Amino acid sequence: MFNRRKFLGSSLLASTGLFLRTKETPAFLAVNKPIVISTWDFGKAANAGAWEILGKQGRALDAVEAGVMIPEADPNNHSVGYGGLPDRDGHVTLDACIMDENSNCGSVMFLEYIVHPISVARMVMEKTPHIVLAGDGALEFALSNGFKKENLLTPESEKIWKEWLQNSKYEPVINVENKKYGSLEKKIIPGGPYNHDTIGMLAMDSKGDLSGACTTSGLAFKMHGRVGDSPIIGAGLFVDNEIGSATSTGVGEEVIRIVGSHLVVEYMRQGFSPRDACRKAVERIVNRNPNKARDLQVGFLALKKDGSHGAFCIQKGFTYAVRSDREEKIYESESWFS
Repeated sequence: MFNRRKFLGSSLLASTGLFLRTKETPAFLAVNKPIVISTWDFGKAANAGAWEILGKQGRALDAVEAGVMIPEADPNNHSVGYGGLPDRDGHVTLDACIMDENSNCGSVMFLEYIVHPISVARMVMEKTPHIVLAGDGALEFALSNGFKKENLLTPESEKIWKEWLQNSKYEPVINVENKKYGSLEKKIIPGGPYNHDTIGMLAMDSKGDLSGACTTSGLAFKMHGRVGDSPIIGAGLFVDNEIGSATSTGVGEEVIRIVGSHLVVEYMRQGFSPRDACRKAVERIVNRNPNKARDLQVGFLALKKDGSHGAFCIQKGFTYAVRSDREEKIYESESWFS
């Protein structure tokens, strides 16, 4: 028997459902893009360089390369590129990787004498059948493609290294800031000379495509030949254009153990927010060895396909910078230990 009330009710629900479905389109178009995020306070200047490209509807890959080149060339940044602190033998060795929206990626490890390892990594991605080149092979490749060989050890970094040689004690300090080490009182930035730091950058362009870059001079006074997580796809950086992207900073050995950036992206695939995905990765590190974790700093940063972003770290002090049409801001990450 025909029930007019049920018919009207079902018709109303159907029309409401249709209305809700059509409302999804504007929400999708309102995704927070373009956007670029990067690790630490100095990421603000790096983001500005990336925004020169993103703000003109440029490609995210071009933006992240241009962005991280700024700290790579900054002699006052002692943890990335030119002016980076050397290993215990006095060599400035650099690691970098880059990844685009199509899962193309390139990496250089243990590279000396080149100011912009990120550009060499991109060239590895675009001009070779390989993903990783290391050491003398990476240097030979760079020089054969027009890069200039330069001394990366600045007078200030050399002075810090020689002061360290007086005791030659390797003792990383978490989030060093305004503490006196030799002659550098009040000149040390968070994550600075006596701790590992990195510029990790994630961007989404106006087309909605994601790319990422990561570059560092690694742990200060490390063993000659040491490579951290920064140039390792899946550890220091990972991009999945369907889901999101992630990068890391801190003690790279701990990030490698959990393949951290890939893990963060997989948590986002499961539905976690960027912040919660980063927290889950931090939890994985802490739970492996809670006592050891109290003396470590690792931070994760993530950007989801909808333009949302977030971070989480082990110790207080990790910050990240954001630039989009909606904001230009530095955020302090939440931490496991207060």
